[in-house]
Amino acid sequence: MSRAALLVLADGRFPAGGHAHSGGAEAAVKAGRVTGAETLESFCRGRLHTTGLVSAALAAAAVLGVAPRLLDEAADARTPSPALRTAARKLGRQLMRAARATWPSAELDALAREFPKGAHQPVVLGLAARAAGLEAVDAAYCAVYESVSGPSSATVRLLSLDPFDATAVLARLAPELDRVADRALEAARRVADEGVEALPSASAPLLEIGAEAHAAWPVRLFAS
Repeated sequence: MSRAALLVLADGRFPAGGHAHSGGAEAAVKAGRVTGAETLESFCRGRLHTTGLVSAALAAAAVLGVAPRLLDEAADARTPSPALRTAARKLGRQLMRAARATWPSAELDALAREFPKGAHQPVVLGLAARAAGLEAVDAAYCAVYESVSGPSSATVRLLSLDPFDATAVLARLAPELDRVADRALEAARRVADEGVEALPSASAPLLEIGAEAHAAWPVRLFAS
């Protein structure tokens, strides 16, 4: 195993399409819920403990060998918003292209055949981590970091927020990222005995509502 592969997978420059998505930040900015560093931190904390936790558990479970089809169905069940389901599959398709080029894998090839329009991004993330020789905890960390780094980067563009302030938000959240990654890994390990019902199903209604409204905007800076 090369732990350095985690740096490649989590790097914002990895061509997985995340730069085109704000993680709900664009809708939150327009609604006045994110106006600066303090409100960005609150937004990211909420996203971390809901979307981030669920995504991390799904990704970790994929590394542990849980059937991708079961995980994709679990992801669908935990994503009420059609707009967010569509975004998750688009991101999964783009991540699949990047991962197959970077870490060729029979499992990734099989997943691409099974889901030609894209599996949910956390499921692809887990199999990409597995193909890269990473462990379940690595996939969990990658997912929780993505859950907050995307909105943070997007807010720099949306609000002209000082990048130093946005990065400081991520640093302050770091201890919580550790705790959420641990919770996600623990849940993923229970799937073998309890089934996918052991995976967390934390909800974020405002993200779901915001995603549906955002999808109807005639002009958007980000895809979601």
